[in-house]
Amino acid sequence: MGAQNGKDLLLKIDMTGDGQFETVAGLRATRLNFNAETVDVTSLESVGGWRELLGGAGVRSASLSGSGVFKDASTDARARQIFFDGITPDFQVIIPDFGTIEGAFQITSLEYAGSYNGEATYELSLASAGALGFSAAV
Repeated sequence: MGAQNGKDLLLKIDMTGDGQFETVAGLRATRLNFNAETVDVTSLESVGGWRELLGGAGVRSASLSGSGVFKDASTDARARQIFFDGITPDFQVIIPDFGTIEGAFQITSLEYAGSYNGEATYELSLASAGALGFSAAV
């Protein structure tokens, strides 16, 4: 994957629960993080005292964060509804020339800020809430 324009990394939200995804408007920065916990099975019999990990075990998760400005009433309202209702709809993360990550996420943090001489901004954080799918870019 070569150099990419950061604005092309998109976060999309399922607006109605039927797979109709729309880009969350106004995001200026987006970050996606994958994690895999390890299960340590090291024992006194481990060769050379090196740590051993159990392959395929542990919990996998993804977290997502974004920040930006208000631009679109419908996606702003949907994000707010998701947070206050505590639901876990599907989201898509489009990574240019790499692919699309799709699955259920919960909005774990929703922050609003603004100064008297600037625009109102928001930040949101999401945590994966189930298995994620990946579709490679064509």
